[in-house]
Amino acid sequence: MENLKVATAQFENRSGDKAYNLEMINQLSQQASSKGAKVIAFHECSVTGYTFARNLSKEALLEISEFIPDGPSIRKLIEISKSNNITILAGLFEKDADDKMYKAYVCVNENGLVAKFRKLHPFINPHLTPGNEYVVFDLFGWKCGILICYDNNIIENVRATKLLGADIIFMPHVTMCTPSTRPGAGFVAPVLWENREADPTSLRQEFDGAKGRSWLMKWLPARAYDNAIYAVFSNPIGMDDDQLKNGCSMILDPYGDIIAECRELDNDIAIATLTPEKLERAGGSRYLKARRPDLYRDIIGKEHTPEQKVIWLTNTQIEQ
Repeated sequence: MENLKVATAQFENRSGDKAYNLEMINQLSQQASSKGAKVIAFHECSVTGYTFARNLSKEALLEISEFIPDGPSIRKLIEISKSNNITILAGLFEKDADDKMYKAYVCVNENGLVAKFRKLHPFINPHLTPGNEYVVFDLFGWKCGILICYDNNIIENVRATKLLGADIIFMPHVTMCTPSTRPGAGFVAPVLWENREADPTSLRQEFDGAKGRSWLMKWLPARAYDNAIYAVFSNPIGMDDDQLKNGCSMILDPYGDIIAECRELDNDIAIATLTPEKLERAGGSRYLKARRPDLYRDIIGKEHTPEQKVIWLTNTQIEQ
């Protein structure tokens, strides 16, 4: 493997406005390519918007969902990839011939669809069907995987994707700045976003505190460190429907160190050079080789009924 320059992006999407969101993907892809990046990753449902889907009927969700790879948004992403000479990863709602719908994330290049992943643990809308398989694919000689948002909080998903060969895991999210049972969690007031130029300090304190980045730092570096992977985290910034999101899109290396991060209170990209030697030098590589599956194979594989607890707050579905 050779060194690979990868970008992660953040932008303020518009709910249901695919044309606008695709143009933002185009602009940020152009920026990343001009700085030498070969790959750029965007957030969960970056093509369609995300939070607004909690209120959609099955018919309305079907209307914004698309077939993959033949839908118009995939064709547009391929066109953007070709014109900017960069591989693109982005998310949208997918439907199939039986009107089943999924939270999908795709990788495309100038030649077409490279990979597709369906979120394993979707919850924004009850009409979504969970995905049922991991995905590992090749980019420029690197083995890559995808896990969407809540998928990464179930640690077995990250380990399984690594064991299938992934050295880079793309982790698109729409997360942080929402209530939960943990101390310090909660919404961030939209007025702070509106006033960000005059008072960036108040907004940054909220974005970086317990509601946002400090929570992310409790677990995201561990996913990279424990599994000796590069983690490419992407998250929107600004208003997503009626919720304010804090960006913090970043890339972490197999040591769990942040090697690039978006820090603008605006649309932004961050670029890092991924080097293969870290994959073997990182402690996680040793831990993987030292595993004793004979001790816990039956424990980890024990049958149980999956439970994804959800609470409802101000008509907003929140994971717990």
